[in-house]
Amino acid sequence: MFEADDIRKWRDHDVVDSAGRKIGALESIYVDTATDKPAFATVTVGIPTRRRLVFVPLEGSKVGPGYLKVTYPKNLVRDAPSIGTDDVLPATEEEAVFKHYELSYQPGTGGERRLARP
Repeated sequence: MFEADDIRKWRDHDVVDSAGRKIGALESIYVDTATDKPAFATVTVGIPTRRRLVFVPLEGSKVGPGYLKVTYPKNLVRDAPSIGTDDVLPATEEEAVFKHYELSYQPGTGGERRLARP
């Protein structure tokens, strides 16, 4: 797995699902604020005039020559919570990202955000 600092090298590479089907292009990485480890990627999807960024967990993902393979199917990822290409994930929407993938969500002990862009 790559580190969040290496994202500049991987930006715009293909993101594919477990069956090798292209989902979109890697845009950025969100780290888990509790561990400072990469937790989710944002993937650019949609037609050129209607692009958006969807979130996909990085757990179990692998990198290959020119691509990032995630463990979730393309249809599930494309239906994930999304933001505009120039937007950031609002704190109030973090829980929905986790729930979409049936992952448990627990904000920080002081109620702080769980995901952040490095």
